[in-house]
Amino acid sequence: MEFALFNENGLEHLPKFAIALLIGLLIGTERELAPTAKAGIRTFALVTLFGTLSGLIAETANAEWIIAVGAALVGAMMIAAYLRDSIAGESGSTTVIAVLVSYGLGTIVWYGYGQIAGMLAIITTLLLYFKAELHEVTHGLTRTDLVSILQFAVLSVIVLPILPDTNYGPFGTLNPHQTWLMVVLISGVSLAGYLALRIVGERHGAPLLGLLGGLVSSTATTVVYSRNGRAHPEITKIAVIVILLANLVVLVRLMLVTAVAAIDVLPHLAPVLCTGLLLGLIGTFSIWRRWNTTTGIPMPEISNPTELRTALGFGALYAVVLLLSAWLSNIAGTRGLYMVALFSGLTDVDAITLSSLRLHELGSLTADEAVNAISIALLSNIAFKLGIVFAVGGAAMGWPVLRGMLLVATGVGGALVLL
Repeated sequence: MEFALFNENGLEHLPKFAIALLIGLLIGTERELAPTAKAGIRTFALVTLFGTLSGLIAETANAEWIIAVGAALVGAMMIAAYLRDSIAGESGSTTVIAVLVSYGLGTIVWYGYGQIAGMLAIITTLLLYFKAELHEVTHGLTRTDLVSILQFAVLSVIVLPILPDTNYGPFGTLNPHQTWLMVVLISGVSLAGYLALRIVGERHGAPLLGLLGGLVSSTATTVVYSRNGRAHPEITKIAVIVILLANLVVLVRLMLVTAVAAIDVLPHLAPVLCTGLLLGLIGTFSIWRRWNTTTGIPMPEISNPTELRTALGFGALYAVVLLLSAWLSNIAGTRGLYMVALFSGLTDVDAITLSSLRLHELGSLTADEAVNAISIALLSNIAFKLGIVFAVGGAAMGWPVLRGMLLVATGVGGALVLL
């Protein structure tokens, strides 16, 4: 009887109104701190409640047009408020849109999307609060950076969906959609580092340049700073730190890629990579602390990672490595795969990593075999980078980098044997 009465009175809907109220209070608190905003904490709370109420009325009366009318009324109210008491230099468009978003969030709460509404409310509040920081970021971007973003959008939003998700070729390993998805994955990680590198510039020093350079291209970062360190002896020490950090990021990058491409391999791979990462960080920090240098350092000359030529090149490399891996695994077992890992890892550890994960997904490799292949490629890549540093940067840079890299290799190799 009590339960029936509870439903009859509509009290079961109170949680939805409570969620809407909290959303309005959250966004409204941020707007309350904005001196030129015409809507504050009370207005936003009432607007979200109105949105939920509009949803209730629309559903009860079977008249969805009520929601649209409510949105029009809220928008008109805010526009009128700014027209009536305009402030020089403040159009109020941001607050008007924020109010309409709040109304929409309140409406979707009624239809059972409270969790999504809460997440969107947090994102909205962050966008409103970090106005100055967002403006600074956009002003730091160039036309080239915008082209990079657009090129990545073409790769991921236009090209990827139209490619067939079907296996072709020998051993059924070539899948156009899967291959391009790996291109998008690597390009996305690289683009994030590239844009962050462009935004931060030289302001935050070598550690951040090394970390971001490793996200974009550890090989390019190694070459650039080896050359700069030799040409400018005064930055040799800090260039060594950048190179070591950039190559440590490779281990984190591999774990990120594995988590996306084949999450079930990650528990097998993470201990190996984390051991190498830990020892490498200890070695790098000891070198950095001993030198204690704050010398300025130039930005790395790294090209746009989403250029079509770069993307096609990686896609072709990935397909070739995948075919070779499948073929040699078929005729020579895991020894054939490890041979491909050894040679392909010299210049690019991403391709063999993704190829091994793809073969694991197809059932051709166990998780441990995939980890072995990735580890061999990583050790091969470390050896190749050391060769670059000695050849381009000279012994003055080569020996400190060798000490740091050996710790990484020892950690990876030791964990691979023990685990």
